Amino acid sequence: MLAGGPLDVLTGDYLAELTMLILGRDRLKNPGLGYAKTFLGQLEEGLGLAHEKDVRIVTNAGGLNPAGLADAIRTLAQKLGLPTTVAHVEGDDLMPYADGALTANAYLGGAGITACLRAGADVVVTGRVTDAALVTGPAAWWFDWAPDDHDRLAGAVVAGHVLECGTQATGGNYAFFGRHDVRRPGFPLAEIAEDGSSVITKHPGTGGAVTVGTVTAQLLYETQGARYLGPDVTARLDTVRLESAGPDRVRIHGVRGEAPPGTLKVGVTRIGGYRNEVTFVLTGLDIEAKADLVRAQLAEALEGIAGVRWTLARTDHADADTQETAGALLRLVVRDPSPDRVGRALTGAAIELALASYPGFHVTAPPAAAQPYGVFTASTIPTEAVPHVAVLPDGTRVPTPPTVPAPPAQSAPPAFEARGLGGGAPETGVRGGAPVPGRGGVGEKPPAGPPAADAPPPNPPVPTTRAPLGHLIGARSGDKGGDANVGVWIDPDPDQATATPTAAYAWLEQTLTVETFQRLLPETRGLTVTRTALPNLQALNFTVTGLLGDGVASGHRFDPQAKALGEWLRARHVDIPTHLISSPPQPEVGP
Repeated sequence: MLAGGPLDVLTGDYLAELTMLILGRDRLKNPGLGYAKTFLGQLEEGLGLAHEKDVRIVTNAGGLNPAGLADAIRTLAQKLGLPTTVAHVEGDDLMPYADGALTANAYLGGAGITACLRAGADVVVTGRVTDAALVTGPAAWWFDWAPDDHDRLAGAVVAGHVLECGTQATGGNYAFFGRHDVRRPGFPLAEIAEDGSSVITKHPGTGGAVTVGTVTAQLLYETQGARYLGPDVTARLDTVRLESAGPDRVRIHGVRGEAPPGTLKVGVTRIGGYRNEVTFVLTGLDIEAKADLVRAQLAEALEGIAGVRWTLARTDHADADTQETAGALLRLVVRDPSPDRVGRALTGAAIELALASYPGFHVTAPPAAAQPYGVFTASTIPTEAVPHVAVLPDGTRVPTPPTVPAPPAQSAPPAFEARGLGGGAPETGVRGGAPVPGRGGVGEKPPAGPPAADAPPPNPPVPTTRAPLGHLIGARSGDKGGDANVGVWIDPDPDQATATPTAAYAWLEQTLTVETFQRLLPETRGLTVTRTALPNLQALNFTVTGLLGDGVASGHRFDPQAKALGEWLRARHVDIPTHLISSPPQPEVGP
């Protein structure tokens, strides 16, 4: 990024829910750690170039110890002979917090970053700030925005959300990956204007692509409603507008902002206990009967264990021409507060069945010791209860005043406000299977009465084609704690559809209800599913509460971060109006 073209600020987002757990365990071993050590290696390679080009560096790699990383950067700069001023932001660490908590951090905004940059810092290190704060902080510094410049700040939040997962905005993990050379996608950058609008692009000559589709995909990623709550501002995702601004350039504009809530999200990690797993390979005939036999043989050994979960993945094919494709996978996952109960004694009992169980018995890995697993929970805390402090290059400590919260009328309902930056209250759609009135929502229109005597005859049935939903839509999915998010949008590429996106979106909004979503993805049945319509993006967003248990570190699911949930949805077959689809493009890898 430093060598490929002009930059003013280089940001680095190093923190995720799982990362905080890892850093917490590092800090237990050595109180001087707790930051992302890999950042120092990268900085050693690029600090000289950043100094030469006068590029500021802003990163949350400080994790649980931003002061420690700031000191390490000063040592590195001295070693390299580079005059570098370093500042950091602290106050997010709330430990000691509660019994059993390994880490507890409030999600701060960008005001501390702004203060550090105004004081002349070349490198700013933070702990747990929101991902978008890495962009709102520098933008507020550059343009001298005030805390109540809500529309401008909201535009920067949206730009930050697009940038935060790097190459996911330039073709990485993209539903329509076959249209672009994504073997080595370039990293995105945002050209932010004084009014808060921006252009997402990438350095010339880098791989991947920046299109309305790739930006839409990232905008929908890990959000939970029309209001995107944050410590700096509440960004209204239902006001975002995208338009192509040339090759590999997409303009974001029209974003409206509201005052932030009077609370900050708090992320807490704990060691939840110990887990282990064994995966049995079942080959050929009688797969279900073989699985039943293994379950029965291990039933006694599993008695008294706190959590036992069996899953059978039917990866086998009939009349398979390779042994691997003739096999199914039976997975046993166990959890317990005691490592002994789910340690080698248990996995050993499974392996001891090798000569006394189903024909063709084998497993995918040898027995292993129990491993600790983490639990992530989120709550809120009043903003004024958290000291947000900028520690300037000269050591001066500058408290940042809390932002003015939104009036009660604009606050999200408590259940969604508690999600913190990760989302907001849905304005439209369906919550838990019940219609929610609102613009674009399926609950907006009252039930139709009996037809009038002079009413025109109903429209004739529209011809449909049974096809995967992915022939018409893209999807991207991910996690927020124990919840899963699935964003779907109408393919914006006119070369791949025979109808206008608006007509396709009208069909999608009417068809993909919560009930249909749960029918297509049976694992979501019995859970609360919330749908939000985003007409400006030709998109729908679904939040599935509790699908991921206690979060990624708990390993609750085969896909613990729900990264492929959207692709499963795209693979499900539905009746699509024939005029809306064309033959799907075949994936291609390469130029």
